[in-house]
Amino acid sequence: MYQQVTLEEVTKLMRDEKAQLIEVLSHSEYEREHLPGSINLPLSELNSESVRRLDRERPVIVYCFDYQ
Repeated sequence: MYQQVTLEEVTKLMRDEKAQLIEVLSHSEYEREHLPGSINLPLSELNSESVRRLDRERPVIVYCFDYQ
């Protein structure tokens, strides 16, 4: 299940619930610029194996910067 959240909600989730911030940018985009504390899981590599890195007990926030 997904839910769109505001910046304030993201901040609260990360602070209060230790949410995991996942950026689905490519490795090069992530190296160039990423949000502090984020984890890089490129969309092209997102699968059942790669998500095992995540803590299933904590919320997950997925983020991708839109350059448009």
